[in-house]
Amino acid sequence: MGRNLEQVGRDEPLPPAGESDRELIASLRQNWIAETEGAHTYRALAEREKDSTRREILIEMAEAEERHAAKWARRLEALGAAPPAPAGSLSQKVRDRVIKGGGTMAVVQQMEADEDRDIARYEQQLQHLDDPESKAIIEEALADERTHRHRIDMMLQQGGGPEESRSAMDMILHRESWHRAGGGWIGDAIYGVNDGLGAIFGIVSGVSGATAGASHIVIISGLAGMLASALSMGSGAYLARKSEHEMHEAQLARERQEIREDPEEERHELELIYRLKGFSRDEAKLLADRISQNEELFLDTLAQAELGISEDSAGDPIIAAISGSVSTAIGAIIPVIPFFFLSGYTAIIVAAIVSLIAHFAVGAAKTLVTIRSWWSSGLEMTVVGAVEGAITYFVGIGFGHL
Repeated sequence: MGRNLEQVGRDEPLPPAGESDRELIASLRQNWIAETEGAHTYRALAEREKDSTRREILIEMAEAEERHAAKWARRLEALGAAPPAPAGSLSQKVRDRVIKGGGTMAVVQQMEADEDRDIARYEQQLQHLDDPESKAIIEEALADERTHRHRIDMMLQQGGGPEESRSAMDMILHRESWHRAGGGWIGDAIYGVNDGLGAIFGIVSGVSGATAGASHIVIISGLAGMLASALSMGSGAYLARKSEHEMHEAQLARERQEIREDPEEERHELELIYRLKGFSRDEAKLLADRISQNEELFLDTLAQAELGISEDSAGDPIIAAISGSVSTAIGAIIPVIPFFFLSGYTAIIVAAIVSLIAHFAVGAAKTLVTIRSWWSSGLEMTVVGAVEGAITYFVGIGFGHL
């Protein structure tokens, strides 16, 4: 909501009154300005919104601000004062231009800061103003401001950049916190084979170049690299999955606390989510009411809708560790196998052929957890492997002549 207008309220002629009355009237005028400009901005955002449901939600937020402004106006009249004349601040005019230019995200970010200031101002007024009628209005407005702040926070979870050209309310619908890469343990296994193959193929190529394919040296180097890579991948997968597990648990605990502290706000949030998914207001309310009656179901639904997580979405750290280490070892042993039976340049050539075929196979297998075509992914992996092998081989030759 608009700021930098405090002076407008103070510039209006005040009725003869004590210092406390003047402070009260100045505060209420400031509240009126903030609510009026907030309503104006929400309506401007609604005008740019093409989706009818999202536009309706923005209008609801604008109407809530207008109700607050009307109450402040009536309270000012009861105190013998009047709201300041509408002028429109510089910040409001800037926001209007930004909205017209399609940069809704910048406006949403400003609204987030403004809502924070509104909440802080209202909380401070509750403590210091000695006017029961005004405090009653503040309590009602404060509840709405917190709801608006939460909705804006949902918008901003999607971030900025190219999203600035998208609808502001569209960011609520597509809000997520984590995107898991891969397809569970299958994805871990494929990427483990990929890492093991790539790392050890480089070691084998380099050592082969330095030793002209001395099989016992290549085998020792390859097996040592295989063991190090497998242990590193396994421990890394375990720690990463365990950290993800702990992070999910913390998020679920916070969500559970929010449900217990303010169940009505969380129910309203779930209702908003369903409305944004295309349900009517009555349907969304019915769904949210039913789900909110069961705390565990309520928690699971909100966590999935808001955070994209569930109780077991992080996976098992032990399975991740085993999958990562074993698959890495399998991928790593492939370039070494020819040196158990061959030596010299024959072993180098066979190892290169086998490794490049394996690169293509792993690249093609990656399409199980991606959306690329198998042949382009396989070819890409083969080219990368060939470049890696060539570089390390010639570097090895260079070291071999030192």
